[in-house]
Order: sequence, then structure tokens, then C-alpha cells
Amino acid sequence: MRKSELAKSVVERLEKKYPDAKCSLNYSSAFQLLIATRLSAQCTDARVNIVTPKLFEEYPNAESMALAPISKIEELIKTCGLYKTKAKDLSEISKAITNDFGGEVPDNIDDLLKLSGVGRKTANLVCGDIYGKPSVVTDTHFIRLCNRLGFVKTKVPSKVENIMIKLLPPDKSSDFCHRTVLFGREVCTARKANCDKCPLEDICPKII
Repeated sequence: MRKSELAKSVVERLEKKYPDAKCSLNYSSAFQLLIATRLSAQCTDARVNIVTPKLFEEYPNAESMALAPISKIEELIKTCGLYKTKAKDLSEISKAITNDFGGEVPDNIDDLLKLSGVGRKTANLVCGDIYGKPSVVTDTHFIRLCNRLGFVKTKVPSKVENIMIKLLPPDKSSDFCHRTVLFGREVCTARKANCDKCPLEDICPKII
């Protein structure tokens, strides 16, 4: 089976298994998703979701957070880890959005990457989930599964992204990344591939 055909089948089967897959971070705006994603670095999404309600109650948008003392942001996000660096980034992100982008979160990778602490993973998540653009979020589950399925032979996130954005249907790529997270946690885990209950068992090349 060609890689393009395999990709189409994998996308369809995971869509059937996880029809409602979505980002596990809680947010109500592009700004809040951007901030929550920055906080999730080296921190669980569950912990971020505990921290952000109070943070967003105090500072619901870029304009309000841009005016916040960094010490106050630090206090609110302290349990997320690396809080001093993250607080500085949150402050700088908010100021840049307010001053350079008219208060709106950029809708493209290049501009998002100009924001403090924002990498391609975060930029792709915002572009896909908020703006509905083709995107590939290369988290650890996604990279591992793409290697196991034989789509790529690299663990370098940028290389995986470049290959997979060409293989995946543009309108399915963003949701597919969310589905691989659930699939990687429940079925094809890092510790063990549970092939006996895998919907891809008959088409997976089972590359270790």
C-alpha cells in the first residue's frame, strides 16, 4: 500500500474511532488557547486546566495581560513549572499581540513564531484549531505513531511536519493530530502496542 493510500485509511479509521477528538486544553478564544499551550510545556494539560480559569478571569485577553505585573502572572501560574520563564513569555506575547497585531492573535505560522516562547507545535495548533488551516502538531505521540506506521523515518519534529503535511488530507490534518494523541494513549502506547484491539492492525507495518 502506498503511503498516501495508507494515510487516507488511517485518517478514516481513527476518525471513526475518535469522532469527537479535540484539544484537551480549555479555552474560549485564540488568545486563551495560545496562552494555555505555552503553559503546557513540560506540564500536563490537566494541570494547565486547573491554573487557567483564575488566570483568564484576571486577564481574559491580550490587552489586560499586557498590563499585568509579571509578579502577578508568576503567582497565578506557579504550579505549572518553569513559571518565571513562562510568565515573562506570557507578558511579552500579550504586549506583542496588543502592540503589533491590533489585539488579534496572528493567523499564520510566520507571525506566530515571532511571539516569545512560541514554537511550531504551538503555532500549528492555533492555526489548525482556531483558524481551520491545514496543520500538523508534532507531539510525541504523533511522531512515534508516524514512525511506527512507516510514514517517516525521523524523530525530528520539523521533518515529520514537512512530510506529514503533504500526506494528510488538508481538511483532516488538524483533527487527525488530536486523534493520534488519544490513540497513542489508549491503544498504541509507547510502552506497548496493543495490536489485538487496534483498528489499524491489518494495515499497520508494525515498525518498531
